Amino acid sequence: MVTLAAVVLIIITTFYVAFFVVFPIGRGAVFFPSRRSHALRMAELSGASYGDTAVDLGSGDGRVVIALARRGAESHGYEINPALVLLSRWNARRAGLLGRAHIHWGSFWRADLGAFNAVTVFQGSFIMKRLEKKLLKELAPGARVVSDYWAFPNWKPEMTAGTLSVYQVAHRP
Repeated sequence: MVTLAAVVLIIITTFYVAFFVVFPIGRGAVFFPSRRSHALRMAELSGASYGDTAVDLGSGDGRVVIALARRGAESHGYEINPALVLLSRWNARRAGLLGRAHIHWGSFWRADLGAFNAVTVFQGSFIMKRLEKKLLKELAPGARVVSDYWAFPNWKPEMTAGTLSVYQVAHRP
């Protein structure tokens, strides 16, 4: 006989596997959240503050978007996983940042990133070369990019702090 606890555990496990493991395959990175300390540090190193427009690419549960908004920036996050979009929006609402932290359900590959002067990224190594080209093509000179763990193959960071690397767009190619 199956207990109610076992049924609930099976449902939760199925939901987790479906939305956080299977769903992203072929569409993006598997959800692996930045540590809270890294989210705060990424926001700090981005230099984002009042008057800035910042974006987190692959925003997961929204913790970096929220950290950017708390620094005063108008912050945006792009996320393809609908469960994480709902969680992010709920987290932004709980933080009281709904008008300042915006979560977009969709691929950042289709987004024009030219309006952002601060970008944060925690993606897999398999997209960094393509992402480097997109960022250098679309971002304005002076824009800052902070990457957690994975480096861009041809772009030299201005500085590193542990697993975080900070890049600045010098000019458009």
